[in-house]
Amino acid sequence: MSLAMAAEPAEPTEPDETPRHTIGEVVARTGLTAHTLRWYERIGLLEHPARSHSGQRRFSDRDLVWLEFLNKLRLTQMPVADMVRYAELRREGEHTAAARQELLIQHRDEVRQRIADLQATLMIIDCKIELYAERQTQV
Repeated sequence: MSLAMAAEPAEPTEPDETPRHTIGEVVARTGLTAHTLRWYERIGLLEHPARSHSGQRRFSDRDLVWLEFLNKLRLTQMPVADMVRYAELRREGEHTAAARQELLIQHRDEVRQRIADLQATLMIIDCKIELYAERQTQV
């Protein structure tokens, strides 16, 4: 299953949309801070969550799945502006699937290039480590 599909499952595996999780629970489950969650809400990465009768934010399982996907995008260093664009397209509906796919394809290409660059750099580091190891055995 692709990452996008994992974050946006189709019926009947659609995550529950019942708002039940407190911000503290979401912080514990996602590793994000409450400040980050509020910021995501402010910039449009996260839709405004439901509120309890006392005004506290309540998040659904669907929100948790979306936040997990956002965490993966951040881990791959997707720019926040691209993440916001993806979120906007997602909210616009299924007719934007091709645009979302293209955004992810472009990002995947950038991630693959960074991985290749890191692998090349790792080879250089490994060579240096081997040189030091050889010098130590010669002493």
